[in-house]
Amino acid sequence: MIAVNLLAACVLDGILGDPRWMPHPVRMMGIVISWFEGLGRKMFVTQMGQRVIGVVIAFVIPCGSFLVSWWVLSLAATVHPWFGDLLWIVFAYTTLAAKDLASHAWEVYRHLHVGSLSEARKAVACIVGRDTDQLSESEVARATIETVAESTSDGVIAPLVYLVLGGPPLALAYKAINTLDSMIGHHDPPYQDIGWASAKLDDVVNWIPARLSAVLLVVSSSIRLKTSGHAWWIYRRDCSKHASPNSGHPEAAMAGALKIQLGGPNVYAGILVDRFRLGDPMNLPDPAHIPLALELMWISFGLATLLGVSVTILWNSL
Repeated sequence: MIAVNLLAACVLDGILGDPRWMPHPVRMMGIVISWFEGLGRKMFVTQMGQRVIGVVIAFVIPCGSFLVSWWVLSLAATVHPWFGDLLWIVFAYTTLAAKDLASHAWEVYRHLHVGSLSEARKAVACIVGRDTDQLSESEVARATIETVAESTSDGVIAPLVYLVLGGPPLALAYKAINTLDSMIGHHDPPYQDIGWASAKLDDVVNWIPARLSAVLLVVSSSIRLKTSGHAWWIYRRDCSKHASPNSGHPEAAMAGALKIQLGGPNVYAGILVDRFRLGDPMNLPDPAHIPLALELMWISFGLATLLGVSVTILWNSL
């Protein structure tokens, strides 16, 4: 039954995405994280104190997410097994973000396709942290493709991995860690101390999913683009060039699959940061590469879903 629930959750995400009217655990996590951060900053003002409260936050939020969701699912199952299964599916579905990622990326592509660069810059600003008001068409496309590649790992494949390993409670704990990293896991002031533990924990929990995502993107490129040889070569050559121990894996695989170069100069809050390049400059990233990147994401999601369902069936048969 768990395999059926898992498949249903993946199908739901592919169809519904993240309706804004629907209460979402990640948004609630964001509220709780903001409250804990504010409280921690008031209680601890020294560097060591900020580090200590950062460790507490990185422990309490994921553990709380796990325990609360586990308790709710257990209570639902005692009411009726079908109600427990239904809630399992709903909780699992909320941890996945394939449709939401595709919608955001497609919005950028739509504006680029009709020549509205200013609107495309606004759209891409919703999914990247860099300054976007001066980006060229190619840079907007590059930013979008990099986000699709990275989010294939932490928004699609990683939650699915943790759903297989521990159901919605573990996947929601993962989402809490990922949300912590997004909100406070930065290396610059004022987050470098209070967010240190969250950033390190996010690196740990994404280690396997990032590498699995890269392999799935390479396999997907053999299905859609017949570029798996080049994708694998670029992946193995460039995956460790990224400043993040994980982000370079799906990005390098995506760069190789599309035969473009990702990385390079980005501006954050007016400060130029020149990242290592991933891939060879065979072609400039352009709007036409965005739908291709999304196709690779969807194929990877499909493959991961089949793999996850198969593993679940095999595990439950033992």
